[in-house]
Amino acid sequence: MPVDLAPAPTSRRSSLRVALRLARRDITRHKGRSLLIILLIMLPVAGMTGAATLYQSSQRTPGEIVTYELGNTQARFSVLPVPSADSLQDPLNDGVVASSTGRFDPEFRRTDPLDAIPAGYDVLPQRLLQLTTGVGEALVSLQGREVDALNPAFTGKFSLLAGRPPRDGTEVLASPGLMTRFHLTFGQEFTTSAGTFVPVGTIRDAGLPDGTSFLYLQAGQVPSDLAKGPQTRQSVSYYLVGPEPVTWPQVMEANSKGVGVLSRSVVLDPPSREERTVAGSVPRDDSTEAVAVYAGFGLIGALALLEVGLLAGAAFAVGARQQVRELALLASSGAEGPAIRAVVTAGGLWLGGVAVAAGAAVGLGAAAVVVHVVRLHGSARLAGLHPDFLLTLAAMAMGLASCTIAAMVPARQVSRQAVLGALKAGRAPSAKPRRAPLAGAGVLVLAAGLLAAGWLLGRSTNDPDRLAEQLPLVVTVLILGAVLAVVALVLLTGWLVLRLTSRIQWMPLSLRMAARDSARNRGRSVPAVAAVLAAATLASAALVLSASQQAGMRESHYWGALENQAYLPLVVDPPASADGSRKPAVRVDVPKLSSAVADALGTVESTHVITAPESLRNCPEGPADPGLPARTDTSNCLLFSLARPQANECPRTPKGRVLDPGDWRCRGSMVSEQPSGRAILVGGGEEIRAALGRSATAEATAVLDAGGMVVTNPVFVSDGRVLLEGKDVRTQEPASSGPGTVPSTVRSDSLAAAVLEPAVAVPYYGVVSPETAERLDLRAAPAGLLVQLSAYPSEAEADAASAAAAAVYGQPGMTFQAEPGVSQVSQWITWSIVAAAALITFSAAGITTGLSMADARKDHAVLAGVGASPRLRKALAGSQGLFTSGVGAVLGTLAGTVPAVLLVLSTDMRTALEVPWLHLSALLVAVPLTAAALAWAFTRSGLPLSRRSLAEGH
Repeated sequence: MPVDLAPAPTSRRSSLRVALRLARRDITRHKGRSLLIILLIMLPVAGMTGAATLYQSSQRTPGEIVTYELGNTQARFSVLPVPSADSLQDPLNDGVVASSTGRFDPEFRRTDPLDAIPAGYDVLPQRLLQLTTGVGEALVSLQGREVDALNPAFTGKFSLLAGRPPRDGTEVLASPGLMTRFHLTFGQEFTTSAGTFVPVGTIRDAGLPDGTSFLYLQAGQVPSDLAKGPQTRQSVSYYLVGPEPVTWPQVMEANSKGVGVLSRSVVLDPPSREERTVAGSVPRDDSTEAVAVYAGFGLIGALALLEVGLLAGAAFAVGARQQVRELALLASSGAEGPAIRAVVTAGGLWLGGVAVAAGAAVGLGAAAVVVHVVRLHGSARLAGLHPDFLLTLAAMAMGLASCTIAAMVPARQVSRQAVLGALKAGRAPSAKPRRAPLAGAGVLVLAAGLLAAGWLLGRSTNDPDRLAEQLPLVVTVLILGAVLAVVALVLLTGWLVLRLTSRIQWMPLSLRMAARDSARNRGRSVPAVAAVLAAATLASAALVLSASQQAGMRESHYWGALENQAYLPLVVDPPASADGSRKPAVRVDVPKLSSAVADALGTVESTHVITAPESLRNCPEGPADPGLPARTDTSNCLLFSLARPQANECPRTPKGRVLDPGDWRCRGSMVSEQPSGRAILVGGGEEIRAALGRSATAEATAVLDAGGMVVTNPVFVSDGRVLLEGKDVRTQEPASSGPGTVPSTVRSDSLAAAVLEPAVAVPYYGVVSPETAERLDLRAAPAGLLVQLSAYPSEAEADAASAAAAAVYGQPGMTFQAEPGVSQVSQWITWSIVAAAALITFSAAGITTGLSMADARKDHAVLAGVGASPRLRKALAGSQGLFTSGVGAVLGTLAGTVPAVLLVLSTDMRTALEVPWLHLSALLVAVPLTAAALAWAFTRSGLPLSRRSLAEGH
């Protein structure tokens, strides 16, 4: 009877079961290595799952919007700041104008929200109040709310946290932040400008953090002089209670009257994009900044997964070599190569499945805890727990694929070893690399082509609108090129190790031995170098992207003054009278104010009074009276600014994007800021030094003496002259640079100009001399006090200075705020990223060093057997760590820096490219030294040879 050699129908399924069973047994025997691999895969999956969940949790759902903002009411009516009837709000936000023609209608009159409410609803008003209370000799401001907060209609928006509801006119509710700020307890009297009250309970607004300071008053508790005034209409919102929903057509009608509406039915069922777009509206500038941020995260995420795969690959490689004898016995019993590969690959499936499941569970659980803790402590940053199942499944799939691929590579190598060679006591020598270098060279060429294609595609057009459209493709190509570059370098690592080994004659003995051992045992050294390479790639890419982002923040930072400098006005308007009339402006005593601030702060370096044209005062709202001039003895509606020549306008696309962010016409002082009363300074060299942070040049001094102007930005200069314009803020005219309107120009003067750019882009047009100001009838007067500090004040110091200044002003709201600059907010971010990148790379170096040491235990035993001293063995271990980590760090730094630079150059961040050479150099030096130190420290002097040999023999 002939033998049937055809495979059994269920043989493949049976071999898979056998492979899974053998892999599971190997995992249980090597619990330490298995736990390490699980952690390597679990942590990034947990991180990505938690990050995606927290991001989604920060976005309010429609149901949360209506609950947190409306409670059980149907809608909220409030003032909507629109220039004409041709405007529509965002359906989900009644304070944002989403679509508008930008046309200014001088005859447009906003309707009081109360008059726009349709019939058939009960109305619950909420009025915001500006209150004051005494702190020492100073008056500090706090916010009050006149609202029936515990009305059942507000269930979900307001909730009582502690205490009880008020019972009479002296009892009130307060926010937890107000109780903490003023160290209040229940039953303790609290005196404010609205009267003396007793807090009996704390209340939470679901839309605001508990740390805000609010005092909740009932209608009868608010004095009549606080309930009236010119700002009353803008500070009142009306909540509608009734069975009928407020529809989108009703919202549109209210918008045309200058009233914003947050409607429950509209939020839960928003209108289509066509329904919420005004015909002829100005296109919105959809900046690519968000896309650039996501691109950076995409690059970092891809490199992180690659790093994890290579780290897991190093662990699998060590495990596979420890399984050689067992797998060889399996092969000698008739198992074929695919079956042997399946045993090792099945280990990846087991460990990967457990890791991604645990990672998803840990990520979701950690995010749930964070959301619960944040909401429990009254923060509004996270609206609720919103798991992102799509991104979670994607992270799990990528983690499982990474682990499986990491197991397949050593599985292929082990399955190709000869059975008889594997059964010997020695290790089968590594075959000479042939295919890997060729494949690596091909992949490297492909990666270089993709990186070049991405960069060229990003530079193929100067149109930002077109660039925004093709940015996703550019980012995808660059990320794919970066990943392939790492893969190519990994494939070329063995060839590079051989080339380096041939040129080590000048090195010390331990380094020569380490290099030759790495070349001889490439199955050990290549995974170690590859893992460090991936970690260094991730770290260097993160450093470049972070440094460039911080540089972009420095460029876009708004400078209110020089760094660590505060501006205190010397002319203030007192609060309006009970009948709404205005009182004359009050001039502050300069020596008294300067002395008070200096006594409160010990870091005041200098103070300087700056002089400016007369500021706006007693300027009536609405259209100008033709018979009333812009400036009289009792009022001033004249605001001075510099005209920008048409040729110096910043070039923009039809959608409003800047054509070239690096264009000199789009940068510098007062490029996009609105003019203020202190934008024109009057003085000389001392004023220039105090306000601009620069000493006046000889040219600037000559121009000032000749009756000209020192200008902070060349965009305002044409043919050596500037045009000083006086604008009547009561009247409007079409803007010359686009849609919308600007105040009408009623006077202009041409002056000679000298450009002196300030140290930073402070909000000043420039400086004219007192004689020129008098000649031009600018009516210059002391406008403010510049207080220069030696260091940025702490919160306690700023509070002390605010209290001292408030005592001099005699009214609340005049807080002391110094310019923090960008160094206060960016340096710690950069260094924290450096620390995280270093931690990732050091962890990779430590893990691979430990795995290499475990794999090289037999080699050290042989050295000890032939008489090598413990000092030589420790030096060899340190040299092995230094060699593998050094090669990986150098290659990884190159592989991470180049794609990150190209990514920055291909986005809106290109003008802010910054390569942190110092941090990269520190990383490049510290990683190999750390790996060498760990290997040297954890190599034991004594090595019990006989016991190890007997144990291994059994």
